[in-house]
Amino acid sequence: MAISIAIASGKGGVGKTTVALNLGVALAQLGKNVTILDANVEVASIGLYLGLNGSKPTLHSVLAGEAQIKDAIHEVSGAKVVTAGIRLESLRKIDLGKFRECANSLLEDTDILLIDAPPGLGSSAITAISAARAVLLVVTPDITSLSGALKAKRIAEHFGARILGAVINRATKDKTELGIEEIEKVLMAEVIAEIPEDPEIRRAAAFGQPAVAMYPNSPASQAFKKLAGDLDGIESIDGVEYALSKPLVIEGAYEEQ
Repeated sequence: MAISIAIASGKGGVGKTTVALNLGVALAQLGKNVTILDANVEVASIGLYLGLNGSKPTLHSVLAGEAQIKDAIHEVSGAKVVTAGIRLESLRKIDLGKFRECANSLLEDTDILLIDAPPGLGSSAITAISAARAVLLVVTPDITSLSGALKAKRIAEHFGARILGAVINRATKDKTELGIEEIEKVLMAEVIAEIPEDPEIRRAAAFGQPAVAMYPNSPASQAFKKLAGDLDGIESIDGVEYALSKPLVIEGAYEEQ
């Protein structure tokens, strides 16, 4: 049974795209059929990260009715990737109501669909989260990131998505950082991985590559591989159906914690 997992956070800059790409490639290295979908229709990043923009149709083209989703798929280090568009004029044409259809189409030919959800709590972020059966929360070990992740968790729960847990990204073990127990207490979710701050992530990105492919033995790559191993087989215990469409205005979703 295929599963869709939204990689989500209420705050930008926590490294969701880095997590989505490296986790996706690590799962592909385990033999999984993985598709990574850039759902950030406002500020697309995966195509820029990998240097793919312009070579194929994008999610924007599909949402605008100008292309089929199968024609927008790239192959990257064993994983399939669908990028979002970067041109402002393409944003005006899209119909977000077609996003779930795109996700469902990709699920027909993949084991695991990783949806790189936009940051924030706007309509595009809610659309991406609501299309997933499960959600992986990405946080950095600071209070602002944690507050945003808690709001993203509430949205996911509203739509009936299963919370797989939280990933602490860019951890340095500095004494000023929030600890695992503190994060778990606030989120009421298990921290299932801690990705260390690693210069190899930036070096790989400079070459348009995920670190797990270019620097497989780096500390961050090893952490991503462990996370992939822990998630291997998750689709067989999912059992959560797609939530029915619900209003995008969620009571309390924008309240300060």
